[in-house]
Amino acid sequence: MEAKRYLQEVGAQVSDDFVKNRSILSFEEYVTLFMSDPRGQSRNAAQYLRDVMDHYGTETVSHPTGKIRRFKVFDVPASDRDGRVGVAGQEEVQNAIYRLLGNFTRAGRINKLIMLHGPNGSAKSTLVNALKAGMEDYSRQPQGALYRISWIFPSEKLVKGSIGFGGEQRAAATAAAAAAGGDLSTYAHLDAESIDVRIPCELRDHPLFVVPPSERQRLLEGALKKKGLGNGDGQGDSDFVLSDYMVHGELCHKCRSIYTALLANYKGDYLQVLRHVRVERFYISRRYQVGTVTVEPQMSVDAMYQQVTADRTQLNVPPALHNVALFEPHGPLVHANRGLIEYSDLLKRPLEAFKYLLGFSETSQVPLEHFVLQLDEVLIASSNEKHLGAFKELPDFASFKGRIELVRVPYLRRFKQEQQVYDAQITPTTVGKHVAPHATEVAAMWAVLTRLKKPIPDRYPPEVKELVDQVTPVEKMHLYEEGVVPDRLSLSHGKELRKLRTDMYEESDAYPNYEGRSGGSAREIKTALFNAAQNPDYKCLNALAVLEELEAICKDKSVYEFLLQEVVDGYHDHEEFVRAVEAEYLDRVDEEVRESMGLVSEGQYRELVERYVYNVSHWVKNEKVRNRITGSMERPDEQRMAELEAIVMPRGEDPGEYRRGLISQIGAHKLDNPEAEMDYPRIFPDMFRRLRDHYFEERKRVLRRNKENVLKYLSEERGSLSSREQAQVESTLKTMHERYGYCEHCAKDAILFLMKKRYG
Repeated sequence: MEAKRYLQEVGAQVSDDFVKNRSILSFEEYVTLFMSDPRGQSRNAAQYLRDVMDHYGTETVSHPTGKIRRFKVFDVPASDRDGRVGVAGQEEVQNAIYRLLGNFTRAGRINKLIMLHGPNGSAKSTLVNALKAGMEDYSRQPQGALYRISWIFPSEKLVKGSIGFGGEQRAAATAAAAAAGGDLSTYAHLDAESIDVRIPCELRDHPLFVVPPSERQRLLEGALKKKGLGNGDGQGDSDFVLSDYMVHGELCHKCRSIYTALLANYKGDYLQVLRHVRVERFYISRRYQVGTVTVEPQMSVDAMYQQVTADRTQLNVPPALHNVALFEPHGPLVHANRGLIEYSDLLKRPLEAFKYLLGFSETSQVPLEHFVLQLDEVLIASSNEKHLGAFKELPDFASFKGRIELVRVPYLRRFKQEQQVYDAQITPTTVGKHVAPHATEVAAMWAVLTRLKKPIPDRYPPEVKELVDQVTPVEKMHLYEEGVVPDRLSLSHGKELRKLRTDMYEESDAYPNYEGRSGGSAREIKTALFNAAQNPDYKCLNALAVLEELEAICKDKSVYEFLLQEVVDGYHDHEEFVRAVEAEYLDRVDEEVRESMGLVSEGQYRELVERYVYNVSHWVKNEKVRNRITGSMERPDEQRMAELEAIVMPRGEDPGEYRRGLISQIGAHKLDNPEAEMDYPRIFPDMFRRLRDHYFEERKRVLRRNKENVLKYLSEERGSLSSREQAQVESTLKTMHERYGYCEHCAKDAILFLMKKRYG
């Protein structure tokens, strides 16, 4: 009984959803729906995909060039974890795709192929998959509803003479339908027993294609005008443009043949023809290739057809269609109609296999032997740089050039974005063990370092050439990521370099060999991470195992082409990069262990800096400050300012210039963040780091002893520690776990490595 009740509940829910989603409509019901939402039901594929991107919204994120718009369709919602990964970074590509869809929308037609090109593993397919997943979800929403037509022919039980031509047969049909309690004006809602044949449309023709083009344009423009959307020409208050597909589109060959046959048999009675039209909602599906298809490199043609009326035994064709040749198209182009088709690694195919795109990308038509396919789909292709370079050398490229929009997809150049790629797939579940802090971060930093190019000083003003020439790969990485400038620079030089951040990031955009074209691929690094997880020397996937894998990669120059690059002033020195990220890792572990020991709290550093800034701001304004104890007004405490400046100020800097620069930074931060509270650690990360380093350098002996105690606690020597020392160690380990994610195993590995490298 429980099973029966459960199935009844499920059945009731499915039935409710079917009705609520308006899954089946008569043509009259669809026209009513269209009149209530003419814009939503008048979109071509480009407009629909653009609305998909708009539907999920945008956010403004930081970028080396300033602020940039990010489309949330490229993120993975928490409720959707079906193996899909989001797109880390690549905001420039997202905006380029959106801009091109806007161009198609304003032109009223999809007249070009979008070609995503970049190195292998730069997320070209991931970007397209995110769009497809967004389309799937959006098509299930009320505002994303899509409809197609099919043709319904009632059974002999309902209509004497099979399909009901002529007055007597129509009368019989009407009486039978009335007796069955059905709609007298449509066969759309007949149950399965009352239907002889349902003929679907493989191209998913838009329901309004049943309306003759001249009348359809009047219907479209009138409905849009009633809703205050203008005439669909993009003028006035609305930017909505009726596409050529909606205004001039025709029924496919098969549907046109059925329509013509019915109109002839009904002696031109158009309303009788409409009785046979059923409007059905459909949903975009990657799995079932509905409205979106990926075409892999192959030799076969992308569209074919078969005659469905050739063998009468295979299909119960209504008598009205016995003398009509019905052709059923199929293939990727057909399955993707009214959606998106992706040509993965298009240029790996022989030129002849995709030459049809010359005409199709411009006209949206593909000629077959007996008829021409008219399609409505966004075309996105992908290619690596090597194949694109070879394609550009072919004589045919000149013909393709005006029909392709090239969108560059480079490797990521910001390590925190790169880390997001790894964190999404390198989890305790996938690797079978705990993932220690910084394991994926170390891999991400190394990957980004392999991709960076040395800036060309001659492309910058003479006064900053030397500054640019001296920027190291690690310094460039941090400049891109956080806008942090090297400690070695004075405040004024640091400010100059920070201003050049955008120029450096965009410097090679016009080069064929642009920054981000070569280097370690995310695919290769993910393989290294999975290999590191199998290292038997560590119970966790930790940074030490990752460093060993990166060293192994550097030795295999025959496999990894980017390792063959010439070293230029430290750039492309991949073995040295392993040591550089090791140093970065040690810095992080050292700081985390220190913080976990709680010798000095972050709040104490903040208070010290706040007092310093208070004095400096009055010094710059030449104002007096109130003595906290006596209450009298005094000059700012020069000695206290000088003491802190001895620790945090770069060597050779003039104190006065340093103080004025400091106040300028605070002013700039307030302009950019007028509502935010003053966050000094964020505004002056270098100052806080120097303060921490100074304090811990002073107490290095105490630190060494405390770290040794941690190692003893995690070994058989725990009994040699006093109860007070054990309690201190337990507090340290608890903080390392709760704040940073260490377990006892990876904490021991990290501290041992740190002691060996920094405190030996």
